[in-house]
Amino acid sequence: MRSPVSDTRTLWTAALALLLVLGMPLQAYAWGTEGHQVIAQLAQTQLTPKARKEVDRLLALEPGQTMASVSTWADEHRNPSSAVWHYVNFPRDNCTYDAQRDCPDGRCVVSAIERQMEVLASSAPDEKRLTALKYVIHLVGDVHQPLHAGYRDDKGGNTYQLQAFMRGSNLHALWDSGLIRSANEDVESMTSRLRLLSLTAQRNDLNVVHVAEESCRIVALPGFYPQRKVGLDYIERFTTTLEQQLALAGARLAGLINLALR
Repeated sequence: MRSPVSDTRTLWTAALALLLVLGMPLQAYAWGTEGHQVIAQLAQTQLTPKARKEVDRLLALEPGQTMASVSTWADEHRNPSSAVWHYVNFPRDNCTYDAQRDCPDGRCVVSAIERQMEVLASSAPDEKRLTALKYVIHLVGDVHQPLHAGYRDDKGGNTYQLQAFMRGSNLHALWDSGLIRSANEDVESMTSRLRLLSLTAQRNDLNVVHVAEESCRIVALPGFYPQRKVGLDYIERFTTTLEQQLALAGARLAGLINLALR
């Protein structure tokens, strides 16, 4: 008997094939606005009662806000000093994190998450803790996007030009928005479907260094860098990876918030 997930996958594959023919345009959404919202919603369902109560209390400082609605706040308020908080760059073929080399002066996503976690767990004023929560929600999502922990020499795939969905683009944009947008699936449906994914013990590894290294190792997989024209085979193969990363990000985001607010 086919599972709902298998049926959805079959329909998705057919839709992707059609999109390739019709030439769906790529849109600029960092990890997809939808992707960040999916991660936030997945995390919210996995908070402990104590953490959920405190998250709700902090969010109530801005009535009507939810974890999903603030999940892109860090992009919307990005400035020259905070822009480097969204990624870490590794040397090609070396995914072992070296803070002095890869995160000078704490200017990378690894250190940014660690700093914001400290503020969230502290007795700082609520306004500062709310800002830290917003950063944690967003940046934990970012570090699970493989090319936010990609190679320095091509700026995390930004300079690797390609064609996808009959449009010119680059590898970073394909992973930020192209793959997830191609699903043509709303946030609620994607969240419900990804809740069914089985996650390994990796979900319990809340060490941000390990997460960044894990993302870098995905970038290092054979075939991750596609031919200049992205075909359906690439999309089918790496959509599975993308879904696992979204689900892991949701689980780990919950774990980190639970840790900070225990």
